[in-house]
Amino acid sequence: MTWARLWALLAVGALLVVAASGSVVGVDSAVSTVASPSAAVIPDYGQPSANRPDTQQERHDGGTSVLSTSAPAPSASAVPLPGPGPDNKVSPETDTAQAPVPSSHFAVGALFSGAEHYCSASVVHSPAGDLVLTAAHCVHDGAGGGYYTDMVFEPGYHDGVAPFGKWAVTQSFVAPGWAATSDPDLDFAFLTVHQDGNPDSLESLTGAEELGLDFGFTNDVTLTGYPDDGEVPVTCENTTTQQDFYQLQMACTGFPQGTSGGPWIVDADPTTHLGKVIGVIGGYESGGDNDVSYSSYFDTDIAALYKTSTSA
Repeated sequence: MTWARLWALLAVGALLVVAASGSVVGVDSAVSTVASPSAAVIPDYGQPSANRPDTQQERHDGGTSVLSTSAPAPSASAVPLPGPGPDNKVSPETDTAQAPVPSSHFAVGALFSGAEHYCSASVVHSPAGDLVLTAAHCVHDGAGGGYYTDMVFEPGYHDGVAPFGKWAVTQSFVAPGWAATSDPDLDFAFLTVHQDGNPDSLESLTGAEELGLDFGFTNDVTLTGYPDDGEVPVTCENTTTQQDFYQLQMACTGFPQGTSGGPWIVDADPTTHLGKVIGVIGGYESGGDNDVSYSSYFDTDIAALYKTSTSA
């Protein structure tokens, strides 16, 4: 082999090596490493039961909102009620059984302290017919605090009119967990009421909601409450979802401060609007904001409080 041919062979070999090396680098440089997307974890809070965790922290760790935002939330609308007038206005001393008002919506009313209403409440069936349901934060300071005093319930209140008069709150009941730690999962309360000079029970005049327990987290609900800057109740219908292990939520625009304690009603009679109450505005974030409302889940805890309230 001549030196010229040897040099030619070496030159061809070098070209092959360079070409092969470039191909590998080219392939390597064209492949970018992309991490595979992780599966989205949908929170599964399970079904509430009597075996509750001992602390609020255990109940809320990892809680996320599962509220759908794919459609705009419905807005609150005013509840149609009779206008003010001499035939509708009833003083505490008047025989309220003769009040000329329709038998609708009047199981819901406003809670007053002095001249101003600040929360909402509803009449709930009880043996004595004197029981009202609202949010615990409407009647008790929570976490080492005490009960509010001088509260008055006015069922069916609107435009300065109390169709069934003023009913003084005689006793309030909150769950021990609310009184000790302000547990938002226990943000409900019962009140007993009385009207001097009236032999009739409140329930016999206004009708009453039934207390609904363990209805699950997805229900078609009618929500009613009294904004603290308004003189008529507002109402809204939508479907509830689960916010946390012991919390319901529902999107309805137009429920500001003052609507706390307003009932969440299912299976309402189309004529009387009375049904089963499965929640009240309260719970997480003291009931939410103008657009989203929350409620503690009604299960064995509120059943125990109801038993205490009706046995006192």
